Amino acid sequence: MILDRFEPLDQQLLQALQLDGRASFRLLGQVLGVSDQTVARRYAKLRSAGRARVLGLTDPLRLGEVSWVLRIRTTPDAALPVAQALARREDTSWIHLTSGGTEIVCSARSPLVQDDDSLLLAKLPRTQRIVDLSAQQVLHVFHGLAESPLLKSGILGPDQVAALTAGVPLVEPRESPVVTDEVDAAVLDVLAIDGRVPVEELGARTGVPTSTVRRRMDALHRAGVLYYDVDFDPRRRDTGYPTMVWLSIAPADLPAAGEQLAALPESAFVAATTGRTNLYASLLSSGSTEVYQLISGPLAALPGVRDIESAPVLRAVKAAGSLTGRP
Repeated sequence: MILDRFEPLDQQLLQALQLDGRASFRLLGQVLGVSDQTVARRYAKLRSAGRARVLGLTDPLRLGEVSWVLRIRTTPDAALPVAQALARREDTSWIHLTSGGTEIVCSARSPLVQDDDSLLLAKLPRTQRIVDLSAQQVLHVFHGLAESPLLKSGILGPDQVAALTAGVPLVEPRESPVVTDEVDAAVLDVLAIDGRVPVEELGARTGVPTSTVRRRMDALHRAGVLYYDVDFDPRRRDTGYPTMVWLSIAPADLPAAGEQLAALPESAFVAATTGRTNLYASLLSSGSTEVYQLISGPLAALPGVRDIESAPVLRAVKAAGSLTGRP
């Protein structure tokens, strides 16, 4: 199904929001050269139509959590029910059906130490229709999280980018995980649904004073725990063909290969992982021809590459939001 593409102003707005997810409509209007009313109206239309929205998400590594990429092979009739069962869990963030509908690939997160009763794999539906499963731990993210494909488009000029990022606090380097409390959790739960919710409303919904909410949000952002991401429908940007790839790279070449893969315009997420394959990526492209060109061209030329496996996403059962097929 071919959907209406984002209009030029909408594409500019989405990239601007990726740079500063909580920028005021006044600032957005000034940067884009339109009125704040126009920007507010455009964003409201995108959000209400299910085309895009801003989410306040968290980095599991900064919270001392473990991030996993799970691959679950099933019989053809079991894939969707198992995927839907996984989607109901709070510790899964995106779930895809691949391989002709017989494989589930999903992202999950867990504490460093878990009780047996909370282990994700122990909670999978107990059925003989699950043929095989594997879990790869994410060790290092080369590209992803706040680094959206929207930032690779180059729609906005350097001056516009500078104006939008001038007020964004810098993430401070940390060697130890960030400890959060119940107030932080309450704030993050609301932002995960609507990253642009006004501070006053956020305070009212969490029962926390506005000044405290503002201070906590700033601290979480500076600590690298909280980041803002534009959840968008890639089919409206000529990138409606998401594909996942797993690569086996010689260990000494893994850093260079990861950086080069992350630099590709089509790369939405790139990470080093444990397992037989040690480099995982999610690519957004225009179709199978472009995927072939990527695999036989820049991916094959990566340093130390030994093997490449790929799988197109047939259906996104769950994502960080409800609009996108990328992690």
